[in-house]
Amino acid sequence: MNNKRALRMLFSLKCLVLVASLVFAANGSASIAPVNGKSTTTADHSKFKALQGPFDRAEDVTAACLTCHTEAGEQIRQTTHWTWLYEHDETGQTLGKSKVINSFCGMTITNEPRCTSCHVGYGWNDMREPPPQAENAVDCLVCHDTTGEYWKFPTLAGHPTYIPREWPKGSGKMVQPPDLERIARNVGASGRANCGSCHFHGGGADGVKHGDLDTSLINPPKSLDVHMSPEGLNFGCSDCHTTMGHAVSGSRYQANARDTLGIDVPGHTDFSRASCESCHGLAPHDKPKLNDHVDKLACQTCHIPAFARGGVPTKTWWDWSTAGRLDENGQPIKQLDDHGHPSYLSEKGDFRHGENVVPEYAWFDGTVKYTLAGDPLDIENPPVAINRVEGSPDNGESRIWPFKVMRGKQPFDTERQTLLATHVFGADDTSLWSNFSWEKALQAASDLSGMPYSGEFSFIETTMHWPITHMVAPAEQAVKCGSCHKAESRLAGLGGIYMPGHNGSVWLDRIGWLLVAATLFGVLVHAMARVVFSGRKDQ
Repeated sequence: MNNKRALRMLFSLKCLVLVASLVFAANGSASIAPVNGKSTTTADHSKFKALQGPFDRAEDVTAACLTCHTEAGEQIRQTTHWTWLYEHDETGQTLGKSKVINSFCGMTITNEPRCTSCHVGYGWNDMREPPPQAENAVDCLVCHDTTGEYWKFPTLAGHPTYIPREWPKGSGKMVQPPDLERIARNVGASGRANCGSCHFHGGGADGVKHGDLDTSLINPPKSLDVHMSPEGLNFGCSDCHTTMGHAVSGSRYQANARDTLGIDVPGHTDFSRASCESCHGLAPHDKPKLNDHVDKLACQTCHIPAFARGGVPTKTWWDWSTAGRLDENGQPIKQLDDHGHPSYLSEKGDFRHGENVVPEYAWFDGTVKYTLAGDPLDIENPPVAINRVEGSPDNGESRIWPFKVMRGKQPFDTERQTLLATHVFGADDTSLWSNFSWEKALQAASDLSGMPYSGEFSFIETTMHWPITHMVAPAEQAVKCGSCHKAESRLAGLGGIYMPGHNGSVWLDRIGWLLVAATLFGVLVHAMARVVFSGRKDQ
């Protein structure tokens, strides 16, 4: 008996050790972070001779990196971060930052020095040509700086500044060149701040574009994001957006809207954790009734109750048609809303911002189709969809997803009935931000890009969908059942799903209540009959 008890105790102890080791491994893999104050990496870059400098330019640091990381440059040049191109297998469209039009600043082409400041390289000054092909044109530091001191200057096509420069323009504030030697000796795994140096500032400023990506996620409280918060799992971006050969998983052009593979098992699934299911599985809840929702609802629909929750507003409306107005002295106008956010700028037009914004919802199968330059518009039925999320309740591949829907007005060619490229940035006298003339800016965009333009333009209202997938709230802050299962449901107007409490018929409800009343009446009559006949039996 004692031997059996001892064997059971030994087996239980082994199970506990196994579970503890798995938990430790899972937590340890969250990021290459210090353990007990010590780094877990096997290399101390501060000791590498090649990284001691001096470095006159950032490309010199890249050349030093490549003496050890010999294949990294070529790997980067094969990724969408480098090419800004994406060949969509489902739609056949050629997409990417170099091809699409968005509802913020239009197109990157003809605005290169400004837009390509977020290119993961140096010196892409002319987007009519491919990115620079020099080995040392790749920017290692933007992703691997751990000091927080490296910054790609906004108007230098990906370079940091090498001399003191004023920024913002006209502010009198001077930006000093970064200490490239110190930064090179302190490179490491990428973190939220690295990715966010570009992705948090899309659309021209902090939080403007995505709604669920802004600087509040650099050090978020757990109430803002349970995954990224140091109070929670302290994930970096690459913990979910896994990489292979520097290619980052996850795409807004072809999303994995319904991951049927479940928990990611290296070597057996898709080597991507860029979906909730890849960690949480296909039945993540303890209560079976909640799991009944998984086939219809994306996890984000319930677990991200609102976006722009971190104190950084996101832009929800941008009307370019009003840009160009000047005051009585011929000077640019700047107006602020009640919260101190720009509501009008002569360079950009009218804006509206939002915080704690409730998403809009749509069936989504992961495919996004874009309205590209040259695609004909249906100008009789605005708004024009800059992108269209594909999905249907009937195709078995879609779920209901949350979106930020950006709205605004953009220029289009009234004769060709196509959207137009816009030349907004530049020191020349044809950019909109220099001369406030749409006529000059649109003609210059056509001349520089080679895109056709009749010379006649107007503005049309547009929409653009942005999937919401960050800022995951704690479970207790998830969308409540009653938010959807009521007459004024969050999902009101969305077909293809039956929701008790929201969907119904007045007559069906009346018949149901009549049946309930009839049942209750029958129970009462039966009970009274039993009482009466029971008394007679006793007599």
